[in-house]
Amino acid sequence: MGPEGDPVPGGTARIIQASEPRSLDPAAMGNSWAINSVLGNALYGTLMINEPEQGNIEFMMAEGFSSQDGGATFELRLRPNLRFSDGSPLDAAAVKVNWDRQKDPANGSSYIEDAMMIASTEVVDPTTLEVAMRSPAPHFAYAIVESSMNWIASPTALAAGREAFDGKPIGAGPFVLERWARQDVIELVKNPTYWDAPKPYLDRIQLRTNPDTSQRYNTLISGGADLIIDSSMGIQTRLRDQGFPSQVSPLNGGQHLTLNTRRAPFDDVRARQAVAAAIDVPALDLALQDGMGEPSTSLFRESSPYYVDGLDLHTMDHELAQRLFDELASEGKPVSFTFVATQQSENRILAESIQAQLSAFKNVTVKVEIVDIISLLRLRQTHGFDMMVGTAHFTDPEPRLWTAFHGASARNTAGINDEQLNAALDLGRTSTDPVQRIAAYRTVQERLIELVPAVFTIRTVAAAATGKNVGGLQMYTAGSVLPEKLWIAE
Repeated sequence: MGPEGDPVPGGTARIIQASEPRSLDPAAMGNSWAINSVLGNALYGTLMINEPEQGNIEFMMAEGFSSQDGGATFELRLRPNLRFSDGSPLDAAAVKVNWDRQKDPANGSSYIEDAMMIASTEVVDPTTLEVAMRSPAPHFAYAIVESSMNWIASPTALAAGREAFDGKPIGAGPFVLERWARQDVIELVKNPTYWDAPKPYLDRIQLRTNPDTSQRYNTLISGGADLIIDSSMGIQTRLRDQGFPSQVSPLNGGQHLTLNTRRAPFDDVRARQAVAAAIDVPALDLALQDGMGEPSTSLFRESSPYYVDGLDLHTMDHELAQRLFDELASEGKPVSFTFVATQQSENRILAESIQAQLSAFKNVTVKVEIVDIISLLRLRQTHGFDMMVGTAHFTDPEPRLWTAFHGASARNTAGINDEQLNAALDLGRTSTDPVQRIAAYRTVQERLIELVPAVFTIRTVAAAATGKNVGGLQMYTAGSVLPEKLWIAE
């Protein structure tokens, strides 16, 4: 609980995010709690958001996004008279430019696969964009709210080049950039022409980056920050016990260990099954979340219509694990792999914990390699790894499950390509029949359990916490904080 009463205008919020942006170009940013969502929402606002509990779409700068033909085409309708911070119009033509840029590999978008679901767009009038899909995708709104497609920047400013744009990004969000001192601070000031007056309530935001969860926590409780982005349920519990307001997005799926099925040892399903059976998830939770995390025992939460009782993602069985390790060794294929991790504290601890757990077994060898984030991304793109941390978290399963595990997906990091799994993911993507979708995602769960392209560990903690005098904390999708709603009590 934050302060009671009506929002108080004015003040500066000191926010600590988890990672520094590489650019302020929406195509180079990520719309999740762990990346750049606070900054993206501040500079560009949102076309639409989803309500975290049930996932229902709520419209913001867009007034509607509808399909009359089962998702083969959509009509995006914008609010009239939207303006970028420089006074130029945010219209359908601007949305078209931004969404086309997301499809261009040269811009390096993490959401290129979502954008490529669009075959073409056509400007009907200043507030209407017709969208034709490559194949029916009736749930495509979730791809927008879960990606930086939700952020629209000035096409004129973007045309000046990324370096110039980073110095003066032009959006229609609640704040505008005053200064970006890389590796230090991003200073934002209130946009006086923001469409949703009297928001934003804050006058300024000072945004800093600290990848260490404990240091972010200590800064908040000592009064050195007004809001922190967080990934630890243990820390969230401690903050709540101390009376600090906090929120965690109730996401399905979770964090997992991605196993590269394209090469040895994990091209053999027995090696994947052995590692999965050997892993003690509660012990990982103890190391990562002080035992306060939520193990991903099922792909979906019990509140989801796609939850199936008894379909457990992970069953620890040390006897089975050793038998499979021995079997592979007897065939001249002892399991040996490298866990590639970054210096981020949770990532490194997870890798070292897996190494320690598997050291108790015979005929399996685990090495840990620590790399920087750029190297990790390169290894992911070139498939030059054995095991690394991955995530598949979502409200609605579309589009994230298709992206993570379909054989035709460029972002299928594990490289799994199974006919039954692909067909079920396709049906879940295209169907508007709730009964069909429930059946499809049951099959998805069954195939993921059988094939083990990833070992799910702990539910994703997409969280934020504020000082006791901060009100208006609201998130959408994967912990994406809406800064226009924040306010500080006197």
